[in-house]
Formats: sequence, structure tokens, C-alpha cells
Amino acid sequence: MNPVQIGIIGCLILFGLLLTSMPVAFAMIASGVIGFALIVSPQAAFSMVTADLYETFSSYSLTVIPLFVMMGQVAFHAGISKRLFHTTHVWMGHLKGGLAMATVGACAGFGAICGSGPATAATMASVALPEMKRYGYTDSLASGTVAAGGSLGMLIPPSVVFIVYALMTEQSIGDLFLAGVVPGLLIAALFCLSIYLRCVKNSKLGPAGPKYGWGERFKSLNGVIETVILFLLVMGGMFLGLFTPIEAAAIGAAGSFVIALFQRELNFHKFKLIILETVRTSAMVFFIVAGATIFGRFLAVSRIPFTVAAFFISLPVPGWFTMMLIILFFLVAGCFMDALALILLTIPIFYPVILELGFDPIWFGVIVVVITQMGVITPPVGINVYVVSGIERDIPLSVIFKGALPYLLMLIIASVILIIFPQICLFLPNLMH
Repeated sequence: MNPVQIGIIGCLILFGLLLTSMPVAFAMIASGVIGFALIVSPQAAFSMVTADLYETFSSYSLTVIPLFVMMGQVAFHAGISKRLFHTTHVWMGHLKGGLAMATVGACAGFGAICGSGPATAATMASVALPEMKRYGYTDSLASGTVAAGGSLGMLIPPSVVFIVYALMTEQSIGDLFLAGVVPGLLIAALFCLSIYLRCVKNSKLGPAGPKYGWGERFKSLNGVIETVILFLLVMGGMFLGLFTPIEAAAIGAAGSFVIALFQRELNFHKFKLIILETVRTSAMVFFIVAGATIFGRFLAVSRIPFTVAAFFISLPVPGWFTMMLIILFFLVAGCFMDALALILLTIPIFYPVILELGFDPIWFGVIVVVITQMGVITPPVGINVYVVSGIERDIPLSVIFKGALPYLLMLIIASVILIIFPQICLFLPNLMH
């Protein structure tokens, strides 16, 4: 067999292992090692594994991930998410569907200090779902809103997915963070518009809550001060060139600890939980990165990425049509695979194609994240839906998926807007330069 044929068999082995529910990282490592051993040699394959595992877990560039994860964990245990939701509730809860819109706003705010879609969904499920159920919101609207709103944590910086994409493509983490701000706010606005239109049409979906006076509204703004401070500290520092993304992550993590201590929200039990969750989440991400690196080396020696790139470039169609095919692939594949794993597996294949076609790599990174956002709320994988279901076990999975479907339409609309008007993504990075 030639290397390309072995590469195809290796990809089929990977998908077969994933269907057996093997963890993504281990499936990529196993198929990558087997394929590399068949093409090169077993000795070279084992040497590659040890080298790549060591390089991944000792990588200075990847320290940004546990630092941002820690910042999000401290923010959760310090009660910042609860205060965010309270503020948005006071300002928007009196509208039809206002609590659901407040949940979207709180998801966007918490995503700005968390960086993870599933973590944002889990946090808001424990904070916002009980309130929406208390005010008579239907299970479908309440749970679907939390699942879809949680996906904003993938796009609004500091996004772990953006960090990994930047490291893989050697793009600026700061540019990608800035590129995600406006699209994230656009999607949050579209989510709120969807909620409002549906609840105006059928008020039983999300009844209006109590209306607060202006005094209480302005007083509630204290609940967003911590989030704004952390966001400006991290993004403002990078925007002004005061520190690198890794330094920004360290300052953000330290700042979250200072806020937690100042609010007297931190004790030994919470500190232990913060460390355990940070280590667990970071180790999971690191193993996925290492697995993708190993599998990527196997793909490189099999020459599949070059073959695929040459095929797409040789197609007798305009570049935009080729881009639509790539986006369609991400849309379908995102329904079956975790967003981070999908990006790690496919970027080495498609990144050379989009460069050859002349598309902006920063814009492409945003588009890929928005497309993979759809995958976290669609069956059969839909990780955010499973996260919400795990916290609210009395709500069936089918109800949550049904509640998330209207937001899928909003994500499609947002994708079309961003494709037609790429400057929405590139405005802030260009302004920085």
C-alpha cells in the first residue's frame, strides 16, 4: 500500500475508535502511532510519541490555557457568574422572554472570563435555569437558551479554541481574540432577537418578570464591575501592547484571585476545587493537543493534507465555492465531533487551502469557530446539550435539543453575515495594527 492509502485507513480507524466512545485524545494517539509505524517504522513512531507528549506538556505557549481556565474557575467559585446574571435579570427580566435574554447576556459576559463553551453552559445551567423555571418559563426555552448561550464562550475571548487555532497556524492570539469580539456580540444580539420574537408570538414560552426601578437597575451594575475589570485587564493590556497573551492570562488569573479575596468568596474548599478543575480541564486539552499533533504527523507522512489541498485548488470553480464546500464539511463534521478535536484534526488539511485561495486566516478562524458552535447544540454529539441535561436531569434530551434549534438558525444567519462582510471580524485586529 502507498502512504495515501495507509492514511485513508488510518482515518477510518480513528473514526471507528471514536464510534466506540474511546476518548478523542487516545483515539488520535492510537491511530496516529499505528499509521506512522506502518509508513515509517515502529521505532520512529514510539520516538515520535514520547517527543510529542513531552513537548506538548512542557510547551511554554500552551501555559496560556491553564491560566485562562483557572481565571474562569475562580470567577465561577467567587460568584461572579451569579452577580452577572442578577444584573442582566434586573435590566431585562421585565420583558417577555427577558430572563432568557438575560441568560444570553450573562453567558456572553461569563464567556469573556471563561473561554470554554461547555463550562459557560454548565455555569449558567446552575445559575439561570432555576430562576427561569421559577418564573414559569417552558423547559424547552430555558434549557435551549442555556445550551446555545453557553456556546458564546467558544467565540468571545479568551477562547481556548482560538488559542489552539492560533498555535496551530502561527497566527496572533491577540488578533484572534479581537476578531471574536464583534461576532460574539452579533450572535448574542441575534439570540436575544430570536427569544423576543418567539415570546411576543407566544407569551407562555417566557412570561415577563417584575419590573425594577432605575435606582435598582443602576445599583445592580455593581455585579458587572468585576467582569469588566478582568476583561479590560486582559484584552486592554494586549490591545495596548502592554503584555503578551501569556502574560495577559497570568494577570487575568491573578486578578480573579484578588477579586475573590476582596469579595471574601474564597476558602480552602473552593480553592481546592479551583485547582482540581483547572488541572482536569487543562490535562484534557493538553492530551487532545498532543493526540492531534501525533495524528497530524501521521497525516503529514501519508501526504493526505497535500493531496486534499491539491484537489481543492485544482477544482474548476471560484474560490468562494471551494470555501463553501469547506464550511459545509465543518458544519456536518461538527455534529459528530467535539469542536476542539475537529479543529485540531482538520486545520492541518484545510489551512494550506485557504491560504492558497487568498482568504484571511484570522477571518477563517472566526468562521470555523462560529460553524463549530452549531455542533455543540445539534445531535448526536451536542456537548452543551449533554452538559445542561447532566445538571437538570428532569429535562429530557429531546426537549433541550428542540429548544436549541431556533438558535441554530441564528448561527446560520450570523455565518452568512460574517462571510459576506468579513470586516466585521477584521475591524478590531486591523485597528490594533
